Amino acid sequence: METMKNPLLSVVRFAVLTLFLAIAANHSIAQAPVQGDSKISGIVLDSAAARGVEFASIALFNVADNKAIDGTTADESGKFAIVKVAPGTYKLMISFIGYKDKAVSVKVEKGKDVVLGAIQLASSVQNLAEVTITGEKSLVEEKVDRLVFNAEKDITSKGGDASDLLRKVPMLSVDLDGNVSLRGSSNIRVLINNKPSTIIAANVADALKQIPADMIKSVEVITSPSAKYDAEGSGGIINIITKKNNLQGLTLNIDSGVGNRGSNLGLNGSYRKGKMGFTLGGFGRAFYNKATSVLDQTTYSGGSSFLTNQSSTAKDRGLFGQYSLGWDYDLGKNQALSAGLRYGTRNFIQKQDLTINQYENSVLNNSSLRKVDRKDLSGTVDFNIDYIRTFKPQQEWSISTLYSRTGLTNNFNTDLLNESGAVNSKLKNENKNENSELTLQTDYQTPLGKNQLIEFGAKGIFRTVNSDFKYLTAGESGDFVLSTTNPAGALNYKQNVAAGYLSYTLSTKNKYTFKLGTRYEYTGITADMGENKPIDIPAYGNLVPSINVSKALSGSTTLKAAYNRRIQRPGIQQLNPNVNLSNPQSISTGNPALSPELTDNFEVALSTNIKKTYINASVFTRQTNNSITQVRMAVDTLQGAIVTTYENIGKQRAYGANIFANVYLTPKWTLNGSIDILHSYLEGQTTGLDGTSQAMSNSGFNYGGRLMSQISLQNGWGLQAFGFYRGKEIQLQGTRTGFYIYSLGFKKDFANKKGSIGFGAENFLTKGVRFTSDLTSPQFVQTGATQLYNRNFKVTFSYSIGKMSFNAPKKKTKSVNNTDVVGGGGQQN
Repeated sequence: METMKNPLLSVVRFAVLTLFLAIAANHSIAQAPVQGDSKISGIVLDSAAARGVEFASIALFNVADNKAIDGTTADESGKFAIVKVAPGTYKLMISFIGYKDKAVSVKVEKGKDVVLGAIQLASSVQNLAEVTITGEKSLVEEKVDRLVFNAEKDITSKGGDASDLLRKVPMLSVDLDGNVSLRGSSNIRVLINNKPSTIIAANVADALKQIPADMIKSVEVITSPSAKYDAEGSGGIINIITKKNNLQGLTLNIDSGVGNRGSNLGLNGSYRKGKMGFTLGGFGRAFYNKATSVLDQTTYSGGSSFLTNQSSTAKDRGLFGQYSLGWDYDLGKNQALSAGLRYGTRNFIQKQDLTINQYENSVLNNSSLRKVDRKDLSGTVDFNIDYIRTFKPQQEWSISTLYSRTGLTNNFNTDLLNESGAVNSKLKNENKNENSELTLQTDYQTPLGKNQLIEFGAKGIFRTVNSDFKYLTAGESGDFVLSTTNPAGALNYKQNVAAGYLSYTLSTKNKYTFKLGTRYEYTGITADMGENKPIDIPAYGNLVPSINVSKALSGSTTLKAAYNRRIQRPGIQQLNPNVNLSNPQSISTGNPALSPELTDNFEVALSTNIKKTYINASVFTRQTNNSITQVRMAVDTLQGAIVTTYENIGKQRAYGANIFANVYLTPKWTLNGSIDILHSYLEGQTTGLDGTSQAMSNSGFNYGGRLMSQISLQNGWGLQAFGFYRGKEIQLQGTRTGFYIYSLGFKKDFANKKGSIGFGAENFLTKGVRFTSDLTSPQFVQTGATQLYNRNFKVTFSYSIGKMSFNAPKKKTKSVNNTDVVGGGGQQN
């Protein structure tokens, strides 16, 4: 009856019984063993972790003739029992994959049971070469469809956020605003513990600021997603895995940091007893910065040229927080249920003094001074319930649900001042957005034989985006009324996605692994800009295949090749038609009529270990049709004004290479770094002097790299240095210069290993970073320079209290995985 209730256990025991029969055949058993009334029992434990070795194999041999006469398997706790044993002298042979075999002598007397107690198995990893390889791959692991960067040893991450950490991950680039790109493409999807969130769909850069870097366990860079993943994210997927505690007992962790550019405080706890576990966490991060910028642009219209000079000083303040409650319960030996509730808040406030001087044919004709207060506020609630049932190894079925809702407020207040500094008039923009998402998903996988796996599933995503905006003006009296020149507006946008996928994995005897799959997604959209203003966006379907092939060569060398097709839907920031007029010479707005883009990706990668050095090298190419990018154009009715929006420009082609290496200079001193090379070609349409559309293209190389070294010293001291450089960025209408970041940090672990104190410094040799941009078109020429004062010094402190043990049940759950919307605020290279 027990095997009927637990199919996983029955399968394992059947496999062990088959193995036992093979052993028995090898020892020439000719007849059934003599049975008695005694029992031999015990528990098999891992000698290092002091926990049970589940499903360990136990075979009983007769010492007289060395014949196997009986056998069994340990249960999930490592306990076992062999019954109906006759009197005699025996040998128990205990074995399991990854452990050394162990023999135990047993003497059975008539009518008496034998209780062996704890039998410890030692790990079978012995030689030094294997240990060295494991150590090197603890930083970077290579899998068939992704690269895993383990971030737990980063010293300088204390007090930083996820964007600081992602700068150290191979193949990723993060600009000074926190926008992330993978191999030169910012059209990527960012997941948190395999889960999406509406706040990430709205703005990836701001969402990353909500995640403390020291809470991140690893970062998975998925350059060639399989059919199991959503088809969006043309550049790939970044999955951030945060630290989880599956141990038994009660724990509490405190992390804090104070610096001249930012401070943080985090408190996380967990409690687990038996089959049930709870986690409760909360953290916040405040930052404060200063930036100055100068912008010169010349526009051409009607035979005249308009030169606009802008200079500004801005003070930025932000408060980012996240609070979460998690629960999981083991329903049985092969079932698990989990749920989670998360609230995230993002408050960004900027105060800017902006001076604008305008010249027509080199003659000053207008000068203005503005004080701009900008508020970007949001609150996000995510709730998920997930269930998984395991039938046997690699055979499982799961149901996942997710509801996510974000409320965003993007407002600005502008005071227009006269020469004496008094307020002449006021302008206010109020823009409220709501973004909700409901996802239902089911997945099933099962092995086909010993070396094949098939996966299939279905998914539905139901999204609703609403945006209401209006402009208000006020005179000297200060009473606001609706603006007549900038009317109110709205966007109501509903998107429903239905998807199904099929994936097949085959591993061959000559060490090839093939992962083939296809996915079909159907997208239906209804949209309008208020009453009687429908937007005609046709429904579309996409078939997206994927192929991943890996070959294990001699030693630890792996060769991979991959192809996949991806689609990219526009995000809310790109769709929102609200016109941002906080700077009348630099206007921005979204485009609700955007269509998705389609990208074909190819890559070949090689990873290997050469003594104490791990190396990963890859080359790739991609082509995107209907590419979404920023486009700028001059507005005749506003002399010198430039409007920035999003368009489906046409084609984008890119090819490049990435080389990453990690070397152990000594057992306690590591050095790692990478070099990125990318060539981009973009072609699309721009507006000419006569107002007609004209073809335009741009191309060029981008270079980047990073270098990090870490030393573990005596008495708990550690030291780390890091440097990052990102070269010139190619855009359709110009370029943006590169920038660099460097940091130095150290920490001291307390003697009880429960906490640490540290110090970090960033860009400490200079006041900050200066970067420029150059944009050109038939209508205008624009040059801008920004000085960001990001020199930072910080002190960090962390401490853990509570008692933990390693006998908690293993938790296995799955969750919703939406990877299909462009994040706003980024730029595509």
